Amino acid sequence: MPERILELVLDESKWLPAAMLASMVAAGAWIRRARRVRGLERDVILGAMNLYYGCMIGVMGGGHLLAVTVAGFRGTLQGSPFVLYPLGLALAVPAWLLFGGVARPVAGEGRSARGAAALNAWLGISLLALGLHNLPLAAPAFLNLAYQFHRRRAVGWTILLVAITANLALFAGSLVFLASGQSFEQFSGM
Repeated sequence: MPERILELVLDESKWLPAAMLASMVAAGAWIRRARRVRGLERDVILGAMNLYYGCMIGVMGGGHLLAVTVAGFRGTLQGSPFVLYPLGLALAVPAWLLFGGVARPVAGEGRSARGAAALNAWLGISLLALGLHNLPLAAPAFLNLAYQFHRRRAVGWTILLVAITANLALFAGSLVFLASGQSFEQFSGM
């Protein structure tokens, strides 16, 4: 049984669907709670978008750190922990800061708005710097930024619909990846 749990922790095909499912639940709960108090205002929508993305990347970054730790203790780590740990921290810490900062409205101007914008930019750029194959994971950060700075209602709804569609497509792709049983390198043909 413990060996099966270790295999689940190390299986990268499990992390994205789990992260996205946790994000959907968290964002749904946020919208439900905030909507009762304020309605479906711009800051509630942006909060849900930031919460979703922060949770998704935070879970994946935390999973990366856990997998690196487990693989290191098992002696099966491929790569340097001096590279892999900072990589995980560079994604997990800003993601959880984005997730944790959702309780403050960020749609307007001010410190919390700049902080959310900076965290989204950091996460999106960091993921793209790791390779263009991370574009599906980086795109929500740029959609969050676009939503945060839009000025017209129709543009905001368009950005939101694109974000929802992109995240649903990514979730469907993660389920296909999960069902394939392949590693990321095998699945993507690398």
